[in-house]
Amino acid sequence: MKTVDLFNLDKKYADEMLAHAVSEALNECCGILAGINNNVVKLYRTTNTERSPSKYKINSQEMFSIYKEISENRWELLGVYHSHVHTEAYPSPTDVKSALLPESIYFIISLRDPERVVIRGFLIKKGKITEIELRITG
Repeated sequence: MKTVDLFNLDKKYADEMLAHAVSEALNECCGILAGINNNVVKLYRTTNTERSPSKYKINSQEMFSIYKEISENRWELLGVYHSHVHTEAYPSPTDVKSALLPESIYFIISLRDPERVVIRGFLIKKGKITEIELRITG
């Protein structure tokens, strides 16, 4: 994936991410977005093996299967998403430390205010956080 300042996210994927976050509201949810040319073609809901309200780790077997499907379809791993149950949609120090995909967008969903659920996107490279403009389309 090329570095971007703006990412267009189809409303159906934004809604799916929000639904996933709400369904796992006691703990952080996590998942993967795959696609072509910065266009999402598939969302993968994954298991948070941490089962924690303050951190996440994607199940390694699921990740292997996802990488395999992405490769077979010649897609790109566009982004990783997870929720923050009680905090804002901004990378925590734990998120920054665990960010191993510098070309992928880290989407964070905040459930802190149930009346105003927020999704934001970030690039995290060598500990540096850069917010990207996230536009929900469709």
